[in-house]
Amino acid sequence: MKKLYNGTLYIVPTPIGNLSDITHRALEVLKNVNLIAAENIRHTNILLQHFNIKNHLISMNKENEKDKSNNLIKELQKGKKIALVSNAGTPIINDPGNILIKKCHFFNIQVIPLPGACAAITALSASGIYNNRFCYEGFLPSKKKTRCDLLHSLKEETRTIIFYETKHRILESIRDITEQIDKNRHVVIAREITKKWESIYGATAISILKWLQEDKYRYQGEMVIIIDGFKPLKTTVITKKTLDTFYILRNFFSLKKAVLITSKIHKVSKNNLYKHVIKNNNDNFIETMYN
Repeated sequence: MKKLYNGTLYIVPTPIGNLSDITHRALEVLKNVNLIAAENIRHTNILLQHFNIKNHLISMNKENEKDKSNNLIKELQKGKKIALVSNAGTPIINDPGNILIKKCHFFNIQVIPLPGACAAITALSASGIYNNRFCYEGFLPSKKKTRCDLLHSLKEETRTIIFYETKHRILESIRDITEQIDKNRHVVIAREITKKWESIYGATAISILKWLQEDKYRYQGEMVIIIDGFKPLKTTVITKKTLDTFYILRNFFSLKKAVLITSKIHKVSKNNLYKHVIKNNNDNFIETMYN
């Protein structure tokens, strides 16, 4: 059995804009831990000074995360209480800290997460897009081919899709969404959430692109892109083209498989197609779909 250490790592979310969004519990933790591991000391100091908190800070960013994690583990093994914070929002989500948390679990050191701000979830809640099922994809890749490949792979993702994007690439990314996913897919741009210039705007992808191009101030600051999930078209109309495909496939496959493949090709209900075939044919199709 691994030794149990008394140290504790607190994962502390900080406001994504409005400083009033910090929780009382987060302030208590930041005030009472032995030290704070911050993504950016200067940035975190602004928050601490606003709430009159004085504590020892050390820098832990993507460049020094591995070395600093080893040092912090030693402090935690001595029984220290440490708070992990990012520049804004919930740590680890696109921010450093995962190496440290993995090491804590490996060395049996307690990790306590605090609830708090997260731009993706905050934007999703106000998007008006179905949100019971969603996938978070982080920042879109900066290279066009990689970005387009990713978007194309998500073309038929039925869950709501969430991305982060910067003002420098937003126009390119929305244009790629129109080309790789669907120009008529509903998209929401949530900009500067909780900040002074907060705005939430939704329309088809092509309309969003035109809307952004009309005014450069519409794509300043930090942005969340929310894309409605793919909705498969299940038509009840069985066309001649659909039946032609079915009869070709029926020469090579069982009734069940021919119906299944045809329904996927033409995006029709397999049950409707099966019923149509049975009703309108007097040949020897005596198999059932459920053999």
